[in-house]
Amino acid sequence: MNEMPTPDSCHGGVELQIERVIVASLEQATVNVRCLRGPVRRGARFNRLSGSAQALDLTMTEALVYGHRVAHLDTGLTAFVTLRGKGVQHLMSGTPASGGQVIQGTSPSP
Repeated sequence: MNEMPTPDSCHGGVELQIERVIVASLEQATVNVRCLRGPVRRGARFNRLSGSAQALDLTMTEALVYGHRVAHLDTGLTAFVTLRGKGVQHLMSGTPASGGQVIQGTSPSP
């Protein structure tokens, strides 16, 4: 059963900086990220993209750190994550000048 996070089950905002988009399809992307504000847990929902008015509705379904599946990302960690939902096409790889896009949202409670 898929449980959707609700405002009562979520705590403070979370942020991931997109360093590189690895693979993207219409509704799913695998991206290399750095956790700017966490912990970001599986099931985290992202609805804001820095520097853009584009609507997002993305859910983090998987996170890999050094090839190992993890349940959450702490601040400062880099990882490969899978994001599913609407707005994947707006995700772009970062550049040294831009530092990468930042997606913001909420993470479910443990």
